[in-house]
Amino acid sequence: MNTNAAIEHDIVADATALLQGLPRARLEKMHAAGMTILECYRLLEKAGANVVGQCLAHQGTFYELEHYPRGDVFDEEFGAQYYYHAHRPDLGEHGHFHCFIRREGMPVGVHPVDMPPDTPRPPEEEAVCHLVAISMDRMGYPTHLFTTNRWVTNESFYRAEDALRMVDLFRVEHVYPCLATNRWISAMLQLFWPQIRLLLEERDVVVERWRRAHPERNVYEDRELEITSRMPIDVDAQIELVEAALRGA
Repeated sequence: MNTNAAIEHDIVADATALLQGLPRARLEKMHAAGMTILECYRLLEKAGANVVGQCLAHQGTFYELEHYPRGDVFDEEFGAQYYYHAHRPDLGEHGHFHCFIRREGMPVGVHPVDMPPDTPRPPEEEAVCHLVAISMDRMGYPTHLFTTNRWVTNESFYRAEDALRMVDLFRVEHVYPCLATNRWISAMLQLFWPQIRLLLEERDVVVERWRRAHPERNVYEDRELEITSRMPIDVDAQIELVEAALRGA
């Protein structure tokens, strides 16, 4: 893990400014997502549970780098996929969720970015796009969002504007491993849509800057570039800002 790269690519952004100019329909979608998140918390807390614990339940010993629940979570109807794992205690997190859209859920006409021919990515018919990762604390609540270089998740890698289109398509609606966790993670990508847009845009800037600084390397396989953008988040604060923006609109 290249911690220096993660710190270097942290983003400090004014959440209020990120909401400015968004259409009312987007704000209403974000607000509905926020209400879903709070309801998921309410239901889980009544049982003394949290979204992370539901992924780890009945999975045996929790090992670093292993995917949980084992085999990942897929919704074949929407091509959505996620898993939870841990390997970054130096950044103060318990673990993080990685969220993807697979080929069957992608919009028509999107294609991965051009890469050196030796890049070992999936063939296009098995393409997968990493949307964002969600860092979690030891109590099972989110602290940050971040994006990664291609090699980290073995994704196909799409431009920020294409990946952002896929964020709206991410939906996991079934009950495995837990309906509340699936509803929560789907809603998180909607509540924090403006932050994810900024993170994806910054990811592309960082990758291009790195490529120019190291022209002799394949930037997408460079193990010195792991985290390409990272930002702290706060669910309650985001909901308050969305509600204020709706009142203003």
